[in-house]
Amino acid sequence: MIELTIPNATALSGWRKSSYSDSNGGSCLEVLDGHPFGIPIRDSKTPHGPALLFPADSWIPFVTALKNGEFPGSTG
Repeated sequence: MIELTIPNATALSGWRKSSYSDSNGGSCLEVLDGHPFGIPIRDSKTPHGPALLFPADSWIPFVTALKNGEFPGSTG
């Protein structure tokens, strides 16, 4: 089974700000491309904190649900 969190996200390099992040510097989601087991994401305000690892086949449905406002607090 693949672990779905990375305890210390700074262990990985190459993070980039997601195109879905807030352009006002508030809500910034960072994504790491090219990870062999999925799509790691982290909160830019806590770079040493954990990252979530999404299976690649779950990433598009997750982003689509965010854009559609399907989660509490998401703005779509």
